[in-house]
Formats: sequence, C-alpha cells, structure tokens
Amino acid sequence: MKCEIVCAGFGGQGVLTIGKFIAKAGMAEGKNVSWLPSYGPEMRGGTANVAAVVSDEAIASPIVSYPDVLVALNQPSLDKFGPTVRKGGVVIVNTNACPNPLKRDDVQFVCAPMSDLALEIGSMMVLNMLAIGMIIGKTNVIQYKTMEEDLTAFLKAKNPELLEQNLIAIKRGIELGQA
Repeated sequence: MKCEIVCAGFGGQGVLTIGKFIAKAGMAEGKNVSWLPSYGPEMRGGTANVAAVVSDEAIASPIVSYPDVLVALNQPSLDKFGPTVRKGGVVIVNTNACPNPLKRDDVQFVCAPMSDLALEIGSMMVLNMLAIGMIIGKTNVIQYKTMEEDLTAFLKAKNPELLEQNLIAIKRGIELGQA
C-alpha cells in the first residue's frame, strides 16, 4: 500500500497541518511516511500545499507529481492540482471555495461545503480535520483511532473544547468520505 496525497489551499486553512497529522499517524502505525510542505512568502492568505506519502514500503522521493488523493480547499488549488490526480484517484473538494467543478470522469469526488460544516461544528479551525476525516473515510490510509490519540495528546490540556470539535469534525468527514 502506498498513498500519495496533495493538500492545497490558502495559508491559514490548516493545509500543512493536514499533511503533518496524516504523516504522524502513518508513522505511529508503523508505516513509512514523508511530509513536504510548500507555501508562498505571504503565509496567511497566500497559497500553501503539502505532499504527504504513507507507504508500507520505502519511499523513494517526497515529491508527489501525480497524487492518489487531492484535497482542494480553494479554486486555485483545484485548478492547479486537479489535472494531476492519478486516474482512479480521489479529489476532495471544499464546494464553498470551489465554485467551478473539475471536469474529469476518471476520478472519484468527495464534495462538501466544508467551510459551512466547520462553522456548524463551531469553528473554521476544524476545516482541516473535516478533510482528514474525508481522507480516512475514502481511503483508510490511516485509522481514526490513531488520529484521536494524537489529537488528544496534543490538545487535551491545551484546548479541550477545540479537541472535542476536532474529533467531531473528523467523524463527520469520515461519514462524508464513506457516503
């Protein structure tokens, strides 16, 4: 099993965190991982993307040219990376920020108004956790239990309310990915 993922959006949407948590969870599960962030000098509001690879075998390069999974949190990201997704791959789309759909019939789509859902859960800060849940629900590349343990260790003492919202967001994302 090898899964190459690209997550892209505006700085401040938690794009790099998606890749980081996927890679950390994969490593905790004993898999080989890579995490390669890329962002413009503007940071918040500028463009950001991350390539994450989770594999049972050694990873030759952290560069992902043709991802198995794309998470597009805004239209420029969908336009730039959508054509590069492997045939049979998965494209996860935040429909709130991607008004123009990707015209491909050789990939699977998981589309949801992720910004609206994050606000319903209680904070835009959980948008990236919705995406992680959608990745888990569609690919099973990592396990929910691993994410729950990692987030709990990271946020329990620091921000228990945000922890609960994040876990709700991941579970909701898993439901969307499995639909």
